[in-house]
Amino acid sequence: MPKARILIADDDPAILRSLSCLLRFSGYEVIEARDGSTALERSRKESVDLLILDVMMTGYDGFEVCQRVREWSYVPVIVLSAVADEDLKTGMLRCGADDYVVKPFSQKELLARVEAALRRARWRESASDQPPFVSGDLRVDFRGRRATLGGKDVELTSIEFDVLREFVLKCGQLLTHRVLLQRVWGPEYGDEKEYIRVIVNRLRKKLGDDPMNPRYIQTVPGVGYRFLLGEGEGLSAEGRRLPEAESFIQGASAVPAAA
Repeated sequence: MPKARILIADDDPAILRSLSCLLRFSGYEVIEARDGSTALERSRKESVDLLILDVMMTGYDGFEVCQRVREWSYVPVIVLSAVADEDLKTGMLRCGADDYVVKPFSQKELLARVEAALRRARWRESASDQPPFVSGDLRVDFRGRRATLGGKDVELTSIEFDVLREFVLKCGQLLTHRVLLQRVWGPEYGDEKEYIRVIVNRLRKKLGDDPMNPRYIQTVPGVGYRFLLGEGEGLSAEGRRLPEAESFIQGASAVPAAA
């Protein structure tokens, strides 16, 4: 298997050198950028498997780099920051970042998050054999990783599609924050509830779903979420009901509805 290529952008030379040495020693190919402008340019010109961005950089900061990269690529993005601020973290997730790591961090933690991000990317590349999921105007194509609403494409990031996929394959079932985190981000995750909140809010906005009167995603306060069963839900384009939907329809009544 070829080495994964990782682009690291940080304007602190000592941190950049330390991270590069760690990742090279761990078997990765590393590309370095000392500012946001260089990071953006190199990510356009070179094929990379993962971006690691510092929030505060000269040229373009981490927000701007992430936003611009998302205009043409779904490459995984891990953001590094010395600020453990929830607003900053959720802001980066809204820009399209996949993960947010607060400095200082251990080598073990960073490597685990890098491995998780690359694992998710490999998993996405393997086509799903599931037939498309249909619920009213919503259609989710697992092979093409594409969602449409009323025949129009719903523009989703990779993480947003992954969360939607978990919802529709387990429609009617209550999914806790921890279960969603571990199924989408990986077993290393479980306490980052703000990740789920940000992605669910973005999904609701893109699907036109009112959280006070939900058609698709229902909040179960303090626990998690449930994807609601609707007319025609679980039917593939070929008219076959998905096995997952069938099993959860049978057991959905056992899960109490949220107030």
